[in-house]
Formats: sequence, structure tokens, C-alpha cells
Amino acid sequence: TAVSRLSVIPMAVCCWLLVHDGVCVFPGQMTDLLFTEKDLVRSLKDYIRAEENKLEQIKKWADKLDVLSAVATQDPEGFLGHPVNAFKLMKRLNTEWGELESLVLTDMSDVFISNLTIQRQHFPDDNDQTGAAKALMRLQDTYRLDTNTISTGQLPGQHDPQQSSLTVDDCFDLGKVAYSEADYYHTELWMVQALKQLDQGDQSGAVDAVTILDYLSYSVYQQGELERALQFTKRLLELDPAHQRANGNLKYFEYQLSKQKKVEEGDAEGRQKRETRGQADDYLPERKTYERLCRGEGVRMTPRRQSRLFCRYFDNDRHPRYVIGPVKQEDEWDRPRIVRYHNIVSDKEMEKVKELAKPRLRRATISNPVTGVLETAHYRISKSAWLGAYEHPVVDKINQRIEDITGLDVTTAEDLQVANYGVGGQYEPHFDFGRLRLNMDKLSVPLHVQMSDVQAGGATVFTDAGAAVWPKKGTAVFWYNLHPSGEGDYRTRHAACPVLVGNKWVSNKWIHERGQEFRRRCGLQETD
Repeated sequence: TAVSRLSVIPMAVCCWLLVHDGVCVFPGQMTDLLFTEKDLVRSLKDYIRAEENKLEQIKKWADKLDVLSAVATQDPEGFLGHPVNAFKLMKRLNTEWGELESLVLTDMSDVFISNLTIQRQHFPDDNDQTGAAKALMRLQDTYRLDTNTISTGQLPGQHDPQQSSLTVDDCFDLGKVAYSEADYYHTELWMVQALKQLDQGDQSGAVDAVTILDYLSYSVYQQGELERALQFTKRLLELDPAHQRANGNLKYFEYQLSKQKKVEEGDAEGRQKRETRGQADDYLPERKTYERLCRGEGVRMTPRRQSRLFCRYFDNDRHPRYVIGPVKQEDEWDRPRIVRYHNIVSDKEMEKVKELAKPRLRRATISNPVTGVLETAHYRISKSAWLGAYEHPVVDKINQRIEDITGLDVTTAEDLQVANYGVGGQYEPHFDFGRLRLNMDKLSVPLHVQMSDVQAGGATVFTDAGAAVWPKKGTAVFWYNLHPSGEGDYRTRHAACPVLVGNKWVSNKWIHERGQEFRRRCGLQETD
């Protein structure tokens, strides 16, 4: 049929709903973990009070008997000559000492251990801890943060850094995560920070300078820095002259360094190569552009172009819902055209959407371009859930509002997708449009409803256009990622920057090209 031959493309209308919440491995669920930990602390304090009460009872009994025995032993025969004293001695030894034994043997930890066992099933595991460490290092690279800034908690948008500082052990554990991934660049950075804090007098109950130096010497050696590896090894041997591996490394590094110097004598190119170090080659060629835009740098908007961007009251060609109360529309970018609609959803509506989505949040997936199978990807770090219009009147109202504002038919659109990006959450540069395998339909319009403000980070950047759009609670951001002809608009390649401080909630409505034939007519030219 004619319909089956149509190239149906979900239109890239982006609408995000952003809402403040807790902190995250994924914030929506991490908030629950905070309250779980609070409950465990309360249970732990109850246990401590029970132990203190038990010890207080034992202490009072011991003090009473101490006084009594001191008097009795001064004149044992005279004391026991009194029949009451003799009876009470028999009673104490036969009954009361047994009661004391039972009290001492009473395990006051049962309630606490039971509570801990129940709650432990919700605890993060090693993979979660590793993911959180990688997120910190991702933020470190994207926003060009040095280890000391992160360690002291002095991040943009952070009001109480004292509550967010890292210990020596924390820095060492971050370095170990990088080491386990053969990421010697970050291993060096965090081991140096751990050593620095140790030298400054910070206490560590789990690691010493010898261990840190052992990791440091190997990580800088792996980056080709033989001289520094040798320096760290010598410092290690000053602290532990019998360290077997360090003694072997010392000889090896000295031998390799002497060979290297002979080869590089008069070879400037070889020397320059040795001095060039840092992170490994990246699989993402536009990484630098992406990270620059995330930091608010490199935005390509000239004053002349900016003067043509406006704010207006928008009624969508006198739509009955907006003739009397038009929405506020703001131009965010001109090529491609990106607009923001203000006050699209209320706080109450956003809270309801979050409430419905939270129990269903799962790691977000992407469609494999070869197989079409949905799968997780390292470059998309978020959790998402899907809400149908039939599930709650609020979802139905939001869908209708999207149709009224965009003028597009949402009956062929996908369900409302709710995504949660926690600290370090991101989606690297990608296109939203793609041909679906079953019905040859393309995504043509994403609408992002923003449900939270973000203290720092979390922008959506367009790497080809050089644009950056920042989260703003209750607004909707919209653009077409297809030309009217159905061809993809490659200027819409975009990314969700990592959240530096805060928690980003967004609702996406993916509107397909199918169903828009008479609402957004096809042009004669490819880019029409």
C-alpha cells in the first residue's frame, strides 16, 4: 500500500521535564538509598543504646556487690553469722549470678542485624561502585576538573563542600578502579592525590604510602615516563628497603632508562614522542568539541545571528487552547531551529510523572544499527521508563498538550519516555532519527520536557551546529531532526552532557513521521 511505502520518521521534537531530587548512581533510586541508610543509622543507634543499657545494669550490679564484698571480707565469720546474710549469699550464687550470666549473654544486636540483612538486598554492588567511580572520572575529563577540586568537594553549584570531600582511602579506591581498567592516566592522577593528602597529614586506615607509590610507579611506567617511575620507586624503597617488587623494578627501570637515553641521543623526534603522554586515543572523533560545548565554550553564535533570536507569545496559528492564553516561546538557536516553550508542565504534574516512572526505571538502551536489537551502551548512561496515556490522566494531558503546541499528530507517536540522569549521567553525540526495521518508519521529532533544574552540567549540545541548550525546569525544548522531505538533518547531531552537580529528569516524546503527511508536507528538495 501507499502507507507501507512511506518512510515514516519520528520527528525530533525534544521536550524535557526537569525536577530536583536526591543524588544518584541514578538519583531517583539513590534517594531511596539515602533514606535506607538513615533508617539503618537509627537502628544502629537503637542497638548502641540497648548495649549501653545492658552494660549500665551490669555495672550497677557489680558496684553493689563490690561494696558488699568489701564489707563482708573484713569479718567473714561475723558477716555470715547473721542468718540473713547467709541466706542472701546462697540466693545470689544460686540465682542472681545465673541471671547476670543470662544478661551478659543476651545478644542485643538481633534487631539491628535483622534490619541490615533485609536492607542489604537493596544495596549497590561492586559494579555500581565501579560505575560511580567512572562517572567521577568522566566528569573530571569533561569539565576539566583537577583531582584536588573534586577531592575537596568545591564543585560549581556545591554550597557545602565540607560534606562532599574525599579521604585518602577514597582517592586510592578511585585510582584502583582506573588501574583495573588499564586506565593508567587516571590511576596516576588519583594516586598522586592520595599521596598528597597522606603527606599533608590525612589519616588512612586502609592504605599506606608504600602501596600508593607501588601503583604510581607502575602507572607512570605504562605511560612511558621511565624517569618518574624510577623516582617513585626510589621513594618507595626509602620507606621499605626490602620491598621485593620495587627492588626488581629499580634495576629494570635503570636499565631501560639507560637504553632509552642512548637511542634518543640526537633524536629530537624520539624525545618528543617520549614526552607526549596523556589519555589514550578516543573512539569519538568529536570528543573535544562535545566537551568544550558542555563547559559552555566554543558556542558558535555571532552577535548578528543572536539579534535575530526572539521571545514571543505563541498560539500555534490561533489554536483554540491558546488563543486567549498563548504559551511563551523562546528561540534557542537558528540553524537548526531550536525553540523552548516555557511553563509547559506544572510542578504537580512533574511529580506525578516521576512517581509513576520511578518503580520502572531501567538502564536506557539503544537500537543496534545492524541487528535492530535494543541493548545498553557505555555512551548512554541513564535510566528510563515508558508511560502510556491510559495509565494516568496527567500523562494523557501532557500528550495532548504536545500535540496542541507542535501541531503534530501524536497518535502514531511512542509512549512518553521518562529519563533520569544522575551525577555523571550522559548520552554521547548521536542522531535521533533512524529507520525502524518493522515499518520503515523514522523518528522525526523528539520533544523534551525538562522536569528539573541542574546545579551544574547537564546541557544538551549540538556538536555540528556549535549550540548548547541548558536545562530549565518546566520547559519543553523542540526541534525537527528531519527535513520535510524525510531526509535527516545532520545538523541535529547532539549529546546530553554529564550532570556535574544535581539530578536531571526529562520526559521525551518521540513523534513519528507517519501520520504527519498533511500536517508537515513534504518539500520538493531534499532539504525542504
